[in-house]
Amino acid sequence: MSDKLNDEALMALKIAFSYMPKAIEVTKYEYGDNYQHVLQHIETVREVLLLNDVDPDEVDGEINPDTSPNSCY
Repeated sequence: MSDKLNDEALMALKIAFSYMPKAIEVTKYEYGDNYQHVLQHIETVREVLLLNDVDPDEVDGEINPDTSPNSCY
């Protein structure tokens, strides 16, 4: 996928990503044998965000600024 998303689709993806579990939270204990599949989905969304010049690690702060910790870098 090399085409960039339009603004509405990109915002929708950011919102959805903000509700996805973080990769570190995905364990076999929590997700059973499906955990690798969940990790693949997370990585796919991260890649699309990066292709659209969005830092996945900053999405939570953009979507939920009141509940996100301040950056310290």
